[in-house]
Amino acid sequence: MPRPKSDRPGLRNCITDVPGLKVGCAVDEAARTGVSVILPDRPAIVAGDVRGGGPGARETDLLKPSTLVDRADAIVLSGGSSYGLAAADGVTSWLGAKGRGFQLVPAPGVPPSPIVPAAILYDLANGGDKTWNDTPPYAALGRAAAEAATNDGPVRLGSTGAGIGARAGDGPGGLGAASYVLDNDIIIGALVAVNSFGSPYMPGTQAFWAWPYEIDGEFGGTRPPSHWHGARDFPADTKLGAPAPGQNTTIGTIAISATLTQADAERIAIMAQDGLARALRPVHGPTDGDILFVIATGQETPAPLDPLSLTRLGLVAADCVARAIARGVFEATKNAA
Repeated sequence: MPRPKSDRPGLRNCITDVPGLKVGCAVDEAARTGVSVILPDRPAIVAGDVRGGGPGARETDLLKPSTLVDRADAIVLSGGSSYGLAAADGVTSWLGAKGRGFQLVPAPGVPPSPIVPAAILYDLANGGDKTWNDTPPYAALGRAAAEAATNDGPVRLGSTGAGIGARAGDGPGGLGAASYVLDNDIIIGALVAVNSFGSPYMPGTQAFWAWPYEIDGEFGGTRPPSHWHGARDFPADTKLGAPAPGQNTTIGTIAISATLTQADAERIAIMAQDGLARALRPVHGPTDGDILFVIATGQETPAPLDPLSLTRLGLVAADCVARAIARGVFEATKNAA
């Protein structure tokens, strides 16, 4: 039976299905770390939600609806823990050189200020060569990822970009993506770097917690055995030996081809965090830094959505996040085999 129009991924099943958006990735293979940049064609409405207990981020205060700026020029996802925040410096410099950025009152000789929210994950202890002394690679990686940004095809998934050195539970993490086309032709896409304390798998199986949301076998099609019973404690493959808060994080961006206010985008980001809970167990704990951004590429003058339409977008966004998490881990595990 053909799938209804309202139940289908986009052409690439990726965040790049959303028009007006490019994605670029850059990696340092020796250091086992990298950066992913989400680059809108023009400044776009952006909001965010921080849910984990050990976050690392930049410009998240600026994303509150009560603040001056409601649009951003790029979003950065990076490895490297606090060092990785410098990736946004590289993207900021690259954008500024192109004349992009916010200006309250344009004036000759006054450069614009690019708005570049960023979130980082901890990959410092993954075995890569981190002996960079006083020259961490992240500003250069951010600039390289921005220069590489394209919407010509699907983003490479798994061990690449911000997810190259990531872990999920006690197995490989990675960079995942998914998209969904609503019956009104609004497209929602997600790009997520998974470096979670919690496990993406149902205990004792190779089935993902996110399996009910899978479309067309996009992360292997494995289903839990019929006799499986729910776990009430930590799954065996969580990072129970994690030494300190802030070393495990799932970070990502949801893009929507609609016109949203910043308050609407923030509500969708809050709802989209449910996708982490659908795909990982446990989640949002003190050792995770879970952060999600929402970017709206519609360019009309934004007006608040009605509550039902907003709720639907948040629901689908959460499903896309769950699917992207499972796809990132699936692709990283497949490539490592």
